[in-house]
Amino acid sequence: MEVLRIAVPNKGRMSEKMLALLERAGLNILDKKDRCLSTMTEDGRYSIIFLRTKDIPKFIQNGTADIGFTGIDVVEEAGSDIDRILDLDFGKCDMVLAVKDEDPYTMPEDLPNNLKVVTSFPNITKKYFEKIGKQVQIIEVAGATEITPRLGLADAIVDITSSGSTLKMNKLRIIDNFLKSSAVIIGRPGITKELPDEIETFVRAVKSAIIAEDKKYLMANFPKNSLDSIKDLGLKSPTVTTLIGDDENVAIHIVINKNEVYSIVDRLKKLGATGILILAVDQVMP
Repeated sequence: MEVLRIAVPNKGRMSEKMLALLERAGLNILDKKDRCLSTMTEDGRYSIIFLRTKDIPKFIQNGTADIGFTGIDVVEEAGSDIDRILDLDFGKCDMVLAVKDEDPYTMPEDLPNNLKVVTSFPNITKKYFEKIGKQVQIIEVAGATEITPRLGLADAIVDITSSGSTLKMNKLRIIDNFLKSSAVIIGRPGITKELPDEIETFVRAVKSAIIAEDKKYLMANFPKNSLDSIKDLGLKSPTVTTLIGDDENVAIHIVINKNEVYSIVDRLKKLGATGILILAVDQVMP
């Protein structure tokens, strides 16, 4: 069995989210210190490499890592030759074009040529303006993009935003939303064919942890004569087991949606359920 090399962001909220996801998926990582560059899982099946988010596509393409966690925006900016293995339902944001509040522009086509556009995504920005037929001066910065129009460095910006609140704070207005991004697992080309079992096992474990985020495990004692009324409850029909010395009640086990906990508990209580116990779920195998 080959060791699967996984690239993970070395800092930030996305790093914390992805490490937590790996832990829930059953990968017990030995060392997660800030200055740690690489480590292993306890079972020796996975090597974890900590990299800057923007560098992960490059390391995947050149074969230093087999798979990695990053954002779709980072993948698009890098333009690397990689395979998208699994889209993840977190880290959502939008790539937008924004101008100052007082500017008269309402759509990209309104912009005059030769505007100064500041961005941390020069490749995406270049392709975007080429597509809409506008000639602009692209100025690359490493961060704090939103403040540059007020400093006179930019006429417009291209940046990612999740809520738009930072743009509003800096008196900027979105006139186009042209790329949706979220976290994604990428791999070097052909990795799913080279290591099919390892990739399938890893993806299944990650999916099971993601599914479990929105689930709870419910157990309760329940009247036998009311079982027909809860056949539709949970992901599948409830599991039923007998209770020692109790011929009128049984124990039911159900996996339910987290946002339905209180309504389901109310329903069960009205039907005579007792001893209701609700537990967290680490994994739900798809």
